[in-house]
Amino acid sequence: MDSIWTRGIQRKARTPLPGDRKIHTVVIGGGMAGILTAWMLQNEGVPVAVLEADQVGSGQTSGTTAKVTSQHHLIYDRLEKSSGAKTASQYARFNEEAIEAYEEIIKKEKIQCHFTRCPAFLYSCTDTELLQKETEAAKRAGISASFEKDCELPIAVAGVMRFERQAKFHPLEFLTQLSDKVTVYEHTRVLRVQKHIVYTDRGNIHAKNIVFASHYPFINIPGFYFTRMYQERSLVLALKNTWIPEGYYLGIDKDGLSFRGEEDILLLGGMSHRSGTDMKKKNGEVLLKEAKNMWPDCRVSQFWSAKDCITPDGIPYIGNYSKKTPNWYVATGFGKWGMTSSMVSARILAGKITGNPCVGADIFAPDRGITIRAAGKICTHSLHTAAAFGKRLLPAKKRHRKAGSGTVVRQCPHLGCRLAWNAEEETYECPCHGSRFDRDGKLLDNPAQTDCQCRR
Repeated sequence: MDSIWTRGIQRKARTPLPGDRKIHTVVIGGGMAGILTAWMLQNEGVPVAVLEADQVGSGQTSGTTAKVTSQHHLIYDRLEKSSGAKTASQYARFNEEAIEAYEEIIKKEKIQCHFTRCPAFLYSCTDTELLQKETEAAKRAGISASFEKDCELPIAVAGVMRFERQAKFHPLEFLTQLSDKVTVYEHTRVLRVQKHIVYTDRGNIHAKNIVFASHYPFINIPGFYFTRMYQERSLVLALKNTWIPEGYYLGIDKDGLSFRGEEDILLLGGMSHRSGTDMKKKNGEVLLKEAKNMWPDCRVSQFWSAKDCITPDGIPYIGNYSKKTPNWYVATGFGKWGMTSSMVSARILAGKITGNPCVGADIFAPDRGITIRAAGKICTHSLHTAAAFGKRLLPAKKRHRKAGSGTVVRQCPHLGCRLAWNAEEETYECPCHGSRFDRDGKLLDNPAQTDCQCRR
């Protein structure tokens, strides 16, 4: 289940937190958002340290398809209609500037990470109207976009939308080199946070500012992010003996596929579903069948799953964690666009902490108002969570043996939801908030902070 990005990566060994410390700013999470934020703060003269439970880039960054793009599915037409043209334009500007910022950092720090400019495409096999509307909305938002009938895809399409001068790179090559510039304590798990103190299994840090960049915020109150965000999972196949595209593509149709080349490998993505649901479906087999229909002689070199936090209005939560915690900051809800959203987060949070706020950043504020459409999605999410939580009251139909001597208790330590067994990946998944555990109950993904309890 390792991604292609982990192959051949030489990670610098970093020590855990060596006991209690005091520092100006602490960043929780050593992924793309956390490291970028720390790097920007350090460049502004702010003493900063990063706490990482595992290794730098071992979380969601290692599962990305690494599309550095402002093309975030059908977002600009929707934002224009629900929140106004100004919001759509600001969202476009932040993400276009994020692409430029990556290129500037790579040049400044002389990072070797196969950064390449390329076009990005949305495609549909059945519809052109949505693509044409999105193209016009993107243009009004200030993006160089065009609608076309033909493309290089090996399938028949009705039309494509093209964004110019987007980019791709090797995310872990970039991240491991940039992280050498900042202080990172690895294998240091944060247990809880209270006011200005971060409690870990290696000691405690007292900090003026605390940044939560750990994918999903694990502090439930205040903030209440668990009530207004859920997680989706999707699969990625790394294929040999296929066609390699010039840019990258994402289908807007139901069960649309994602295509992205990396040297002689094609990354084929799809089968998106809410975490903890669709457990009986063999998603990998379905995706491989799609690949074989296009390239009968293709073979899988690697496959893995990616996980994304989804907000009801499709805009990340970036800014102050809550009104009650003015020294806490958060970056989450990136959807499937973690690369540009990480850069946007770093610029906004670094600006807030140094007293140089980014103009227009209020569109990402976690306490922003919600649209009618977003309110409907929150209600749907709440109902799903309530139903999943209610299953804990029912007797389990089946238990999965713990390797060795016990049985995993099928209850998530985050908020107690009944876990679902993913036989394809041999993991437990929480259908409420997306925590994930291996077959022995060991924590793989948050918001849970501890392993599952086990019993004989």
